[in-house]
Amino acid sequence: MGKFLCGSHIEVEFDDRVLAHLQVVIGAKLRRGESTFFSWRDSADSGDGRTTTWVHPLADVTFKFYGHRNPSINGAWVEALMLEANKPGGLQLVEEPGGDGGAPVAHHNPITATGEAQR
Repeated sequence: MGKFLCGSHIEVEFDDRVLAHLQVVIGAKLRRGESTFFSWRDSADSGDGRTTTWVHPLADVTFKFYGHRNPSINGAWVEALMLEANKPGGLQLVEEPGGDGGAPVAHHNPITATGEAQR
């Protein structure tokens, strides 16, 4: 599991493989100076809902990987995610083509008023 951090209020855990693909897509959007919504499904332990955040070129975005190896990148998944990112509703975390049939979920670490993650 790695972490996607955006500003001082978003800290979400994703599998390193998912996170690597998000880095490619979000990085491409930001390099072009483009903003997008980014939405994902929350895990059952964090309410089983959906979360959306606004990612823009001035946002402080961090991708923290816990594994030391770079996951292989599935070009078809990058294309699918990029298509989502270019829609009016923004980037929706969709399942990997040829994957297990389910969209990845995120595990939230609630952020306190002081900006520290609760466990």
